[in-house]
Amino acid sequence: MLPDPPATTCSQYAAAATGIKYFFRTAILRWNVFPLGASADKDRELWHGRGMKTAKHFTTIDQIWEHLDGLGFFHMDLSLTRMETALSRLGLSRPPFVVAQIVGTNGKGSTCAILASVLRAAGYRTGLYTSPHLRDFRERILVDGEMIPKQKVVNFVDKHYDCMKELGLSFFEMSTALAFDYFDQSDVEVAVIETGLGGRLDATNLIIPIVSVITNIGLDHMALLGDTLPKIAAEKAGIIKKSIPVVIGEKSDEYNHVFDQAATAMMSKIVYAENDFACINHSTEGDFQKFSIQRHRDNKVFNLELDLTGNYQEHNILTAIAVIDLLHQETPLTISLRALTEGMRTVASGTALQGRWQKLGDKPLTICDTGHNAHGIRYVAEQLAATPHRDLYCVLGFVNDKDLSSVLPLFPKEARYIFTQPGNERALPAGKLAEKAAAYGLRGEVADTVSGALARAREMASEEDMIFIGGSNFVVAEVLE
Repeated sequence: MLPDPPATTCSQYAAAATGIKYFFRTAILRWNVFPLGASADKDRELWHGRGMKTAKHFTTIDQIWEHLDGLGFFHMDLSLTRMETALSRLGLSRPPFVVAQIVGTNGKGSTCAILASVLRAAGYRTGLYTSPHLRDFRERILVDGEMIPKQKVVNFVDKHYDCMKELGLSFFEMSTALAFDYFDQSDVEVAVIETGLGGRLDATNLIIPIVSVITNIGLDHMALLGDTLPKIAAEKAGIIKKSIPVVIGEKSDEYNHVFDQAATAMMSKIVYAENDFACINHSTEGDFQKFSIQRHRDNKVFNLELDLTGNYQEHNILTAIAVIDLLHQETPLTISLRALTEGMRTVASGTALQGRWQKLGDKPLTICDTGHNAHGIRYVAEQLAATPHRDLYCVLGFVNDKDLSSVLPLFPKEARYIFTQPGNERALPAGKLAEKAAAYGLRGEVADTVSGALARAREMASEEDMIFIGGSNFVVAEVLE
């Protein structure tokens, strides 16, 4: 029997929880907190083609990618209006599944993957929506660790293409609508949702979650989110909903007050993971990291193994365990210690997560990482310095809108660099990157392709050396192909 929800839980959630607490697994499959009105029913008919003529546009997933770019789907216009209409027409203004919503500058993908893995181990049918993908678009949308089938993508886009074009949906908005629709079709019980950009105006921010999570705040996407940490924090705090608890991963005197004020205004409980939990021991054995995590309220120690590498995962595991503890203690979800330990051990193997301090080879040790802003690369640079090696070869490439003045100074000057560019229209030309890097004491050579740069690094490196590949998700994606 599941416990009654606490008084701090939002009125909408409490109303639903009252009806599901004794039969959660079946009732939650069709949980709809706010019943749809007549206008929403009409919108749904239009979206599904019952009130309009539809045409057959696509039969394969390759055809979709060939057409989307030319039809304006890859624009960025932060607004909730289009997505609100799209979800209404899908009948998913209030999705019939419990949602955990995660935002933050870094660590979102890892934290989402950890939460999804643990929830799945707890026996819940779990959806996971993350971005960006590295090799396959379908990495973004998983149910119980399995990517959405190609035909499901084709069917959705083909069926709703006219409506998406009419609304002017962006690529991310289309992806979000697809994810929610697929989770609904798949009878998902709990969905872990990563925001795309910011929080307040992100396409995912029309949902009412069971918990909101903010991993950390760093300087990134400043043209859109603000040029200071408090301004960016304010955008992220936009996901805090009335009376819905929020978990903050990494705290800072520079922006804690922003979250405190937002939580107070929304009458939401706020939990700082670093106040409630601490890592008292950390080691690495093979492909696993071992953590001893102490819970402060009772000094209980959880000994956990995580199959994600990278020392920065210490921050993500504290965030995730604080969320899991809150879900277990204060919601109808039941998450056992067995589920916690089993879920932690199978994050990488049970999700599509890649590119997080991922080892590609030995002799020389070859690592790739998707860290691409100052906040993330600072952790990468620290681990590069802590990893035993003789000489270091770095294969670096960036997109052309990256603030390199905050990133390049973090890389070691003693390394040998092969500057490159991914095969993407947003790529910064390798020659220009080399020029900018030289101003910060980073020197090396230029390779026109990522594969050529990696080949050159392997040609120069000995077995005792180390090769690092990073700077951009696009660069990492190419080495993983």
